[in-house]
Amino acid sequence: MQDGATRGKGAISPADCTIVIPAYNEERRIGGLLEDLGAVEGPVIVVADGTDRTAAMVEAHAAAHPALRLSCLSFPERLGKGGGILAGFRSVETPYIGFMDADGSTSPDEMFRLFSCLLDADGAIASRWCPGAVVPVRQGPLRRLQSRAFNLLIRLLFDLPYADTQCGAKVFRAEALRPVLDEMQLSGFEFDVELLWRLRRRSSRIVEVPSVWCDRGGSKVGGGDSMRMLRNLVSLRLR
Repeated sequence: MQDGATRGKGAISPADCTIVIPAYNEERRIGGLLEDLGAVEGPVIVVADGTDRTAAMVEAHAAAHPALRLSCLSFPERLGKGGGILAGFRSVETPYIGFMDADGSTSPDEMFRLFSCLLDADGAIASRWCPGAVVPVRQGPLRRLQSRAFNLLIRLLFDLPYADTQCGAKVFRAEALRPVLDEMQLSGFEFDVELLWRLRRRSSRIVEVPSVWCDRGGSKVGGGDSMRMLRNLVSLRLR
């Protein structure tokens, strides 16, 4: 982290911000997001670890838009959401790093609004539940109930103060993030919780930012995933 004399000065250049996008079998949704990346100045890394045409679509888009700093990392085996993000993080060279969902529920403009918060913080996470959040299309009632129950359990287990650990838009200073990457143990949808917990244990300052977020449907998180997330997180905490 920078010392108090330098933090808060200057401005963050969009060209210094890398966005990682985990994309498991996202051929039906990735096209719209790729079109929305036109004004992004920094690198964008899509991590494709599925069996469909996602990687081919990303590579074709990159070839057709050479000014866009777009690349694709392809893996024949399933990495999990967290595993995909970690693979992308390890290839980043810019001083600011973030990740977003492939469905485009958070826009590139919102991502840079998060990056701008890193002038005075080590991390910034989007929130659908903070006062000021704008959610024109919400998830269904059952998903919202599951989200609030999960968040309560996470607060109890990990003493995290955040209203929304699972919103898929988060950014960090590379200098704060890199020391925890080799400590990470979980590679599924529970990755976000472990990452925030490990950063807080190192006294990193993470701010929660009300977000503009729109449910796009087609979520890959099912009931079985939720139970697996809880089991993995409880096991991690007990260890």
